[in-house]
Amino acid sequence: MKYVIVGIGGQGILFTSKVLGKIAIDKGLPVIGNEVHGMAQRGGSVISHFKVGDYRSPLVSEGHADVLMAFDQNEGIRSLAFLREGGTFLVNINEPCALENAHLKKHLSDKKIQTCPFLGYEILDRHMGGNYLFLNVLILGAASGMKAEGLEEEQVAAALKELSPPKHLKANLKAFELGMKVINP
Repeated sequence: MKYVIVGIGGQGILFTSKVLGKIAIDKGLPVIGNEVHGMAQRGGSVISHFKVGDYRSPLVSEGHADVLMAFDQNEGIRSLAFLREGGTFLVNINEPCALENAHLKKHLSDKKIQTCPFLGYEILDRHMGGNYLFLNVLILGAASGMKAEGLEEEQVAAALKELSPPKHLKANLKAFELGMKVINP
């Protein structure tokens, strides 16, 4: 599996990569990832590549990612070139009209990309008191709910239980469940 995770600094991309790594290691699979590229300071553009399997380089070439997790809609749209035909695009949107562009819709359709847009900030406002710290786990829940390969519910939940700081464990598990409900209401 090849993942590309994009967003802006401060959204939890490193923690998401740690969870993916923990799941792979628990399954006895080789895993390779890279340092976060971009301005990891809060607000800067960030991209992380992550591979599970027998790979030599952590970088995902354009057109080869199985899953694109976009914590920010603009970063997600900019990074669509990484997705392979038939890949999965999970995207936190704050302006639903952003995905209504005719050229974008045609591209997604032509490439048979399975798209899961959701209003992450709205969900977190409604159910988590506006605490956006848990956006990353919400996206992991959505990916698990979509049955994205390698992100089975039990394994993601187990990794979250082990890796979450104790003070955030309960909220992370709640955000994970909310993400699952994005797909299975």
